[in-house]
Amino acid sequence: MKPQKPYQPPGEQWLRHVPLAPSDPLRGWLSNRGSLTARIRARCRRFEVRVLRQHLALPLEDERRVLSARAHSLALVREVLLVADGVPVVFAHSAILPRHVRGVWHLVTGLGARPLGSVLFADPAVSRGRLYFQSLRVPDERWQLAACAISGQAPACLWARRSVFLKQERPLLVTEVLLPNLLELTYDDPK
Repeated sequence: MKPQKPYQPPGEQWLRHVPLAPSDPLRGWLSNRGSLTARIRARCRRFEVRVLRQHLALPLEDERRVLSARAHSLALVREVLLVADGVPVVFAHSAILPRHVRGVWHLVTGLGARPLGSVLFADPAVSRGRLYFQSLRVPDERWQLAACAISGQAPACLWARRSVFLKQERPLLVTEVLLPNLLELTYDDPK
């Protein structure tokens, strides 16, 4: 993977640094720049991607700014659950402009239940931008979608990270919402 390239900051609510204490077990999951998919796969016996939906939709306002999309422009939105041993551990939400899907990001439409992360990290032409972090709460649509995936009551906030992946200067925005069951997987922080 190429070194990161700068891109337009995603907005005031998304933070440039993880505001969690070093001892917080979520910190390592949020701040590691590697593939979240690969880290989860290494910590479970059975990994799967459950596609919730993939469709054209209006991106959220903060996503529209990151993608440099015009008002009322549609994006291809893909929403999946990353599942470890039958338990959802991450809700992933990606957005890309349709004109880029027809171009350099054409592989996104045919992914099916294959993880996007494994494709992104295997392509040397793809670079990852800076990670940003946010504690999502109601009424954020991403919180609501992620909360639907949790059996039982969802916590008041869910931590998320996001970054832009660039290929030939075309952005693909990926947001990963960490679900409470992720903490059931062991995390070894490589220091």
